[in-house]
Parts: sequence; C-alpha cells; structure tokens
Amino acid sequence: MRTSRIGTVFGLVVILAMIAAITIGCFAAAPSRTAEQPAEEPGTSVEWKPEASLEGGLKRFSSYQELKDFLKTAPWYPGWMYWSDARLGVVAEGSFGYPNSAKQAPDFSRTNIQVEGVDEADIVKSDGQYIYLATDNRLVIARAYPADQARVLCKLELEGNIWGLFINQDRLAVIEGNEPWYGIYREFVPYPNYQVKTSVKIYDVSDRKAPVLEREVSVDGYYVASRMIGDYVYLVVSGSVWTDNDNVTLPRIYGENGVGEVQPGDIWHSDTPDYGYGFTTIVSVNVADDDEEPVHETLLLGSASTIYVSTSNIYVTFPQWSTEMGMTAIHRIHIDDGQIEYHATGAVPGWLLNQFSLDEHGEYLRVATTVGNAWGGSWGTGSTNNVYVLDQKLDIFGRLENLAPGEDVYSARFMGTRCYLVTFRKIDPLFVIDLANPGMPQVLGELKITGYSDYLHPYDENHVIGIGKETIAAEEGDFAWYQGVKISLFDVSDVANPREIAKYEIGDRGTDSPVLHDHKAFLFDKSKNLLVLPVSVAEIDERDYQGSVPSWAYGEIVWQGAYVFDISLENGLELRGRITHCEGGAFQKRLYDPYYGYPSCAIERSLYIGNVLYTISDQQIGMNDLVTLEDLGKISLN
Repeated sequence: MRTSRIGTVFGLVVILAMIAAITIGCFAAAPSRTAEQPAEEPGTSVEWKPEASLEGGLKRFSSYQELKDFLKTAPWYPGWMYWSDARLGVVAEGSFGYPNSAKQAPDFSRTNIQVEGVDEADIVKSDGQYIYLATDNRLVIARAYPADQARVLCKLELEGNIWGLFINQDRLAVIEGNEPWYGIYREFVPYPNYQVKTSVKIYDVSDRKAPVLEREVSVDGYYVASRMIGDYVYLVVSGSVWTDNDNVTLPRIYGENGVGEVQPGDIWHSDTPDYGYGFTTIVSVNVADDDEEPVHETLLLGSASTIYVSTSNIYVTFPQWSTEMGMTAIHRIHIDDGQIEYHATGAVPGWLLNQFSLDEHGEYLRVATTVGNAWGGSWGTGSTNNVYVLDQKLDIFGRLENLAPGEDVYSARFMGTRCYLVTFRKIDPLFVIDLANPGMPQVLGELKITGYSDYLHPYDENHVIGIGKETIAAEEGDFAWYQGVKISLFDVSDVANPREIAKYEIGDRGTDSPVLHDHKAFLFDKSKNLLVLPVSVAEIDERDYQGSVPSWAYGEIVWQGAYVFDISLENGLELRGRITHCEGGAFQKRLYDPYYGYPSCAIERSLYIGNVLYTISDQQIGMNDLVTLEDLGKISLN
C-alpha cells in the first residue's frame, strides 16, 4: 500500500512548487517578508486583471490541423504537469455511505468520503463481511467477519500499480496504472513513446476465492481521480501531448470492442493559452452491465489537478501558470447515469489546496483559494485568502476576499450554509463563514489558537473535529515551529465566538499521521463515540540537548500504529488505547527509512465490522474488540 500514495509530479513548474513546499514543511516556516503588506478589510476585492479570466467557455476543434496549429501557440510545449488525488492523498469527508453493499451484513464502516452518495476509490474496502485491499500491484480478498472465521481467500498479482478499489455488491472495480517507477521516492520518469494507460478492471467476486475478470476499459494517461455513483465508475486521467514527425498522438480508449481514438472534433479546448498542454479524459464505466459502452469527454488544457465530484457534476480544475497573479480554471462536466457532457467554464483568483476547497450546494459551487504565498510567493507579495460562490455558468456570484493577509489556507470544510476555513503562518485562525446568502458571504466569527488543522471533519452541525499539528512560535521571525499531531474539537454553536472545547496532542516534533494528507485514513463514528487515526510517534530524548529542548528539535520515530479515542461532547477526547503491528524492539530503529519509507508493519487504514475493529497494514489485518481493544487475532498478508 505504501507506494500507492507516493506523490508524482510532472513539469518544471510543479517541481519548483514541490521544492518550495518541502522547504516550508522542513522548517515549518520561512523568514518574514521584507515589507509588511497593507491589510485590507475582509470582503474587499483583490486586483483582478483582464488576462486572468476565461471568456466564452470551451470549444471543440473543427479539424486535426486546427488542433496541431493550436498546440504550436503554447509558450512552452509540450507540457506534462499532472498530479492525482491518489498521489497527493487528496484528491478525498463527512459521510461514510455508498449505496451498494452486501446484504444482511452487520453494522460496518465505509470509506470516509466527501459527498454522500459519491464513493471514492481507496486501497481498502469492506462490504461488512469481506475486506478487499491493494498493496502495490497485489489484490487481496479476506474473509473478515466473524473474526473467528477470518482468513485470506484470494491473492492476485496484477501487472500494474493499483490506485484504488470500489466494491459494488458482487462486482469489484480495480483502478490500475502501468506507470514505470524509479528512485528514492519511486517517481515517474516520462519519456517519449512510452504508452501510459489507466484501466478499470471489473471482477465478478461472487466467489471471493476465485474472482473472474469480466471487463476491462483502459484510457491513455496517468491516473488523476475516480468516483463511483450508483453502478457507474467515473475515471479521470491526464496524458502528455506527444508529437512524432509533427503528428499529434491522440488519446485512445481500449475496450472489448477494440481500440478507439478520440477524434479532434470530440476534444474541448480553450482559447486562453497555457504553458503546457495535456489531454484530460473523463470516462464512465458501468460496473454492473458489461454490455454498456463507456462514455467519455476529452479536454485539451493545462495540468489537471484538483477534482471535486457531486452527484450531478464533475469539476476539473487547472492551475493557470501563465497569469501574473495566479488563477485556477474550473470546468463543470455534467454527469447523469453514466452520461458525460461538458457544460461550463469559469475561473477564480488563486490556488486550491485540495478537493475540500470545493463544494456544491444547490445551484452554486463554493471555492476557497489562496492568492500568492505566505512565504513570499512566486510574486513576492505575500498572500491573501478568498471564498467565492459561482453560479451554474461558473461566473462569480459572491465573494469574500483578503482574509488573513500573509497566511495560507491549511484546511477548508463546507457544511451546509457555512464554511470553516483554517489559515496559518504563526497562529491558527479558524474562520466561521456564512454562505446563507450566496451573493454576500461574510465572516461570522474566528478563533485564534496555536497550531493548525490540516483536515476538518464534521462532528455534528455545530461541532467540528480538526486534525493537524501543534506549533510553538519562533522567538525570532514571523513563523512557528511544527510540533506533534494535534486533535481538536471545536464548538461553533455560537458562530461569533467559536471555541476549542477539547484537544489531544500526540508526540513531539516529527510525529505524523496519514490523515494530515489523506482523509481516507480517518475513521469516525459519532454513534459509537469512536475516532481512530494511524500515527507515527516521534519522541525527543532530552539528554541530547544541554538545557531546555529547542522548539526546532526533531524527535526520533519510536512507535507506529493506530490511536483509538473516545470522543464526545461530554467528555471530549479520551484515549481508549493504541494498536500496533510493529511489535518488538527490532522494529524501533527501522520504523522509518528515508529510502524505503515506512515498513510493511505500518498501519494505514482502520475500519469496523460489528463489534470488531480492524487495522490494516501491508503485513497483516489486525482484529481487536471495538470497545475493550482486546486482541482477537490477526490475518497474515505475507
């Protein structure tokens, strides 16, 4: 599982962005700006230049020659700059439901998803009796419930890397890519004429011991994201634009009836130039009806990044690197029972953090962005943060701008008519934003505390859970040092005065959790007062320092596993216990290796079925009593 979520980034611009992000992550800060930017009142407008807009939406090419001529207008061509929800641990909220599951199953948890009814691919799935999991290119099916009958039923070796799974009754959809890997982070090395494909493989798993491959649909390009709504899997891939003797290689779709090449007349494009171009293709595949032909749409645009999907629309976003102030283009693709149709194009100033920066509510799309960068930015002007409301045409209908100047958005969560926004540079302002009037968003209240939240999750309509890091303000400079993992419970019932009513801190500086960058690693059930998250705990040996331990000191990883909490409004956060698969002192010095990452015993997911809590690593599926955490055994995956 651990290589399935390693980030892959393409293009010089993205590489530079990664370097900047890594620098920030290592030091938790950068020197303060040389000149303080004048603060503006929230609600006023940032500068919006004419070139930072997209007029007229997208249009189709009329011919192959027009497509070739269009590509020659790019300032930098070809360009490949793609990253995926899976690779960044994005792109994944608030709901645990998908409609199709095993009948007569006990109560069980599902993948933590963003939108009710829109399932998200993950490396672990359950239907209440079986667990399906992917480790690199290996698919494992295990009988999980009841615990005394738990065992591995099937192991399949696939040719490519498994990005994620969907389970739909007796159909298992496997998202597979054939990307080659190398190096310390096993990053992709693109080179001409290597045909990268992403596939949806549909298995009949009515006999869990012997899955039968019933259908395979493949698309040229790298995996970006996928969702399942009802019986349809929607797959988004992006592929580099390659030329051979001035001929453009068009994307192809492979199915039971052969190979079909996407024709220029079926490709959408914008007249707004970009520095690089790639083909982004969206395909729908019916997992229940093998005879239904896949439906697709293809866009020739820049670098597809963040994807947000509602039950009726797919929003594909593209950072516009060519604009002076920075903006993000947004394209709305309407979906309905497998049908796909491009509808609208718009743009907002700034950059998106992840999929939680977007939310559809009624006829409006709400978007949270950061313009510039708190650490100086590519324009050296600092940053501001904004919330926009877009109509169905993706025109800006309402705006709230210039929030927290000099800070960046670290997490966002839209819940009904509210937006909860966390920005950070030295302290953590949690903003409560009212969106009841879409044309006039306004700040209702804010809370300033130490630390920040990378992920926000609804506890109920008036309480929010935050997962992030504690921080200590630097003695010199306008920044703070990251510390251990911090869990917060916020009370927002008094919107003008939000409060942190409970918190729990884990470990010292260097402590980490997959939840900070992948919401699917988060397990929460309000009715069971249950919260579980995998954590790698770092501890500082005070004997290594003379006097007090400095705030910048890193700890050494000494433990990895799952923290299990009781969470309630009455008692706050109480540690129920810890579970690890890395037993014995022999693991202590190899819990993290800079070359290979975490070992196979590292817990990455958890779920429950009935009264059993399951923790999953590459090495095993652990089983514990959900209440007492008594050890009930394990399923070895070796």
